[in-house]
Amino acid sequence: MGDKSPKANQKKSGQKQTKTNSASAKKSAAVAAKSAAGKKK
Repeated sequence: MGDKSPKANQKKSGQKQTKTNSASAKKSAAVAAKSAAGKKK
């Protein structure tokens, strides 16, 4: 039963999504901060 159960698979895919989402969010935040700093100058 272990890893093949759908609940376990959902948990794994969910963790992967949150990791990629936070990484992309950090990237976009950094880009936004850079563009904001550039506009101020």
